[in-house]
Amino acid sequence: MRARRSSGRSGSRQRSQRRPPGPGRTRRPIPPKLYRISEIVQYSGVSRQTIHNYVTMGLLTEAGRTPGGHRLFEESAFLRLDQIQELKARNLSLREIRRILGQPDG
Repeated sequence: MRARRSSGRSGSRQRSQRRPPGPGRTRRPIPPKLYRISEIVQYSGVSRQTIHNYVTMGLLTEAGRTPGGHRLFEESAFLRLDQIQELKARNLSLREIRRILGQPDG
């Protein structure tokens, strides 16, 4: 049986570095998660083409694009899609939905 080599660090020191910050120490803010359109489609059940149409109509806003050109959306896009679907279920037109949600009519 071989003896274990010590890395020169004590195990307690490594654990102490993983503790959450205490009083007087701050944690770096976590950047918001951006979702690719494929993730929006997967989690919302709305088709990719519908999302493209909503962006074109001004009902949904992109947060940006990846270097490869993929559309990125903030988490708030899920809430917005839910609002649109709820209003569509009430048989409102997309023009009426855009007016209700506060987007200018183009």
